[in-house]
Amino acid sequence: MKFIGAHVSAAGGLDQAVIRAHELEATALALFTKNQRQWRASPLTDEVISDFRNACEKYGYAPQQILPHDSYLINLGHPVEEALQKSRDAFIDELERCSQLGLTLLNFHPGSHLLQIDEDLCLARIAESINIALDKTQGVTAVIENTAGQGSNLGFKFEQLAAIINGVQDKSRVGVCIDTCHAFAAGYDIRTEEACEQTFASFGNIVGFNYLRGMHLNDAKSEFGSRVDRHNSLGEGNIGKTVFSYIMRDDRFNNIPLILETTNPDIWKDEIAWLKSQQKP
Repeated sequence: MKFIGAHVSAAGGLDQAVIRAHELEATALALFTKNQRQWRASPLTDEVISDFRNACEKYGYAPQQILPHDSYLINLGHPVEEALQKSRDAFIDELERCSQLGLTLLNFHPGSHLLQIDEDLCLARIAESINIALDKTQGVTAVIENTAGQGSNLGFKFEQLAAIINGVQDKSRVGVCIDTCHAFAAGYDIRTEEACEQTFASFGNIVGFNYLRGMHLNDAKSEFGSRVDRHNSLGEGNIGKTVFSYIMRDDRFNNIPLILETTNPDIWKDEIAWLKSQQKP
């Protein structure tokens, strides 16, 4: 089964994100459990937790259909110790919030070396950060998102994702989310059926489909291999629609959240309907 949705707003309460997903006729959703551009957030109240859980039950969203995203401020590979600790503390808080809400996944960008340490050391720091966070929490899988490789961001190569996973002690609680725009911008061609076969075979060989916990389905305004992260609506960018139809027909992408982060929320319902139409009969 395919779980298809979008990253919806939680304005007005976390339960409102669930309602918005339902209104889109989505079978999956993503959300932020706190303001993504602030370090601190008020603790979740019993009422907020109850409202969210009740909405999920009412509209039929199980934890495996929901892919929350952490704060954009967090850098688990930060080269400066004080900033690294701040990021680790914030990441632990994000995992704890997910646990309180009954969620089992947390999507995050791996980290950046900021041109101050080498890539291998940064990747090792990211893995160490994940180990520390998983040791202090339970029940939630840390889902590493591939990046476009913009600036000093790591995680744009499948080998880098594999290196992070290799450094994580509890491999049952680590996974990967593949963003199609990021992959394309990082130099993984997915514009044709043949290119999709090659790219996803490479992912399977280097990382492994057993680690795939979600996807972000985005076309790209950015050019192939540009390492620039600019999303576009499906079929309106430089990737085209082939890969999205391919994903809908391939059982390797079953039972994980497939999340739109495309640029026009007004057509999300149409995009979700189109994706559903591409599934095998």
